[in-house]
Amino acid sequence: MIRVVAVITANPGRRDELFAAFQGNAPKVRAERGCVEYRPFIDAEGFGTRQAKMGSDALVILEEWEDAEALKAHMTAPHMIAYAERTKDLVAGRAIHILSPM
Repeated sequence: MIRVVAVITANPGRRDELFAAFQGNAPKVRAERGCVEYRPFIDAEGFGTRQAKMGSDALVILEEWEDAEALKAHMTAPHMIAYAERTKDLVAGRAIHILSPM
């Protein structure tokens, strides 16, 4: 089991555009062999100072893959290469955290 926490920071004010592109690509990802979960999240509201916010331009994708091979295939899938090209002008930065259980 492999988990991924992808923190994608959109260029200022462009998160909604990035989210729309994500939604268009997500069904292809969810149909990939080994994809267990692929869901977008944004900061929750109402938790005050206990919460470290990602920010108004952040889109966090939580992923779960059956194994490393499935994730590696996802990373090089044609639809992901096309998605990266389509969204390159929307993205200011990204941090991809790939995690395995202890």
